[in-house]
Amino acid sequence: MAVNIEPVLVRYLVGLFPSLAAADRAGDGLTVVTAPPEEIYAVLKTLRHEEPFSMDTLGDLTAVDYPDRLEVVYHLYSAACGHKLAVKTSVAKGAAALPTVTGLWPAAEFAERETYDLLGVTFTGHPNLTRILLPEGFEGHPLRKDYSLPPRPATR
Repeated sequence: MAVNIEPVLVRYLVGLFPSLAAADRAGDGLTVVTAPPEEIYAVLKTLRHEEPFSMDTLGDLTAVDYPDRLEVVYHLYSAACGHKLAVKTSVAKGAAALPTVTGLWPAAEFAERETYDLLGVTFTGHPNLTRILLPEGFEGHPLRKDYSLPPRPATR
C-alpha cells in the first residue's frame, strides 16, 4: 500500500518548480500539487524520471468540470519508493488542451481518450485521440455540465 509522499520531497519539487502549490487534502491526507498548464508536462516528467520521486505508475487520469474551468488530475504512485501523489492542473473550457503523457506512462493512452471523450480535454501529441466510449459522430462531451441531452424521439 502506497503512503503519502514525504513532505521533504514535495518541498524539493516546489523548489524545482516555484510556481507549484502543494496542499494536503483533508480526509485521506493525500498530498496534492497544483501546476500551471504550461508546466504540467515538465513537472510530470520530473516526477516520472527523477530518482527521488520515481513515480512509475499512473493510477488514474481524470478531469473535473468546474463552472469556470476543467481541472485535470493525475494520480501517481511509486512502486520502488512506495509513495503516492496527486497532481492537478486547470485549463479554460474553451481551450482545454494539454500535452499527452503517453510517452511517460503508456497507461495514459486510454485514460486520455476517456477524458477527451467525456469532458472534451484535448491531449496534444496523443497517438490516437479518438472517442473510446461514445460512437464516432457523437456531438458534445456528456460529462460537461453545459452538455444538453438531445430531445428524445416521440414514442406512441
